[in-house]
Amino acid sequence: MSASPHRVVIVGGGAGGLELATRLGDTLGKRGLAQVTLVEKARTHFWKPHLHEIAAGTVDLHTHAVDYLAQSHWHGFRYRVGEMTGLDRTRREVQVAPYVDPEEGEQVTGARIFGYDTLVIAVGSLNNDFGTPGVQEHAMLLETPAQAERFHRRLVNACVRAHAQSAPLRPEQLQVAIIGAGATGVELAAELHHTTRTLVSYGLDRIDPERDIRINVIEAGPHILAALPQRMSMSAQHQLEKLHVRVRTNARVTEVTDSGVKLASGETIPAELVVWAAGVKAPEFLSKLDTLETNRIHQLVVSSTLQTTRDENVFAIGDCAAAPWLGREGTLVPPRAQAAHQQASHLARQIARRLRGQPLQPWRYRDFGSLVSLGTYTTVGNLMGQLVGGNFWIEGLFARWMYQSLYKMHEVALHGYWKTALGSASRFIARRTVPRVKLH
Repeated sequence: MSASPHRVVIVGGGAGGLELATRLGDTLGKRGLAQVTLVEKARTHFWKPHLHEIAAGTVDLHTHAVDYLAQSHWHGFRYRVGEMTGLDRTRREVQVAPYVDPEEGEQVTGARIFGYDTLVIAVGSLNNDFGTPGVQEHAMLLETPAQAERFHRRLVNACVRAHAQSAPLRPEQLQVAIIGAGATGVELAAELHHTTRTLVSYGLDRIDPERDIRINVIEAGPHILAALPQRMSMSAQHQLEKLHVRVRTNARVTEVTDSGVKLASGETIPAELVVWAAGVKAPEFLSKLDTLETNRIHQLVVSSTLQTTRDENVFAIGDCAAAPWLGREGTLVPPRAQAAHQQASHLARQIARRLRGQPLQPWRYRDFGSLVSLGTYTTVGNLMGQLVGGNFWIEGLFARWMYQSLYKMHEVALHGYWKTALGSASRFIARRTVPRVKLH
């Protein structure tokens, strides 16, 4: 009797998890060398760095979403819907909660258990509200496509409501407060400047966007884009100010209310729509996974081979992993999409080595720079590495192309070159037959 194939279970279908499942399915699953299973609580995948475009309405989710079930069928892995809730390391079992359809409220599956020989946890990260009062009740997050779509609906409704009413606008009406000036907050602010002006041009002529709409970016630290080079921060802030986006630094939020944001200084910023885009933490359940080591923001602590420190059969990649930056003693790899992409590529090779009984090789992060898109106006960033001879500052159209290429690399990893090219062409043609922004 032949031995059962090696069981690889990947929990989380974000940028890293889905790329890894696809690579392993193509190289091991289709050849019967391993049984690859992806456990994910959502039904479709969308590249998280572009969620701000769904929120602004410049991208339609349904033209970019990847259906997990179809992807698994095409690429030789199994997709199982559900949310991981626990782990039994002795029995090598992943515990998954019942799946309830979020729209219908119907229970689709019961609680399940999936056995593994190799487990990879890639559940990403969440925003950290630091226990700030009112965030859960009055602010919106941009952690999932559903949340981004909800924000966009509320934005459109706010504009339609303001246009239709006969009474003067209340102080908070058509005011947006974005808390957190990382990449998501900055990119959303620029995108909203374009979106709101395009939106009111479709017949909402009683709204003057220059007079009636104000976008506020609120940052507790001394400057925006704190994790990126200072030149990027200064350039991005200059561009936002040219768009009349109000940037507030050294402004700590103490409470979010139904009509605005309160600061530690005592000032209140009126806002009908509040987005919380500050702070990063991993899902809290990771700190309760059968004594696996985590840090203060719940990330799983891993070694240079991406194995968790207390179990060589459990790996972690992406934002939920506290991975050492080799060559920079005491520094962790930042939670970026490029890191998750590199880890998925590396781990796909290492799992193949593991099946052959070969020792695992360490993963070394290669920082290729950072890019921040300011909507249709410009893109700023820096490229790093031997290809550009060190650290190379870029801005404008070329930077925009490089920014778009990051997503194309993700698409190629999932679909291959031909399907990516055909999909891009079809979306380009379809854009000529629809409004420039989503209107509902």
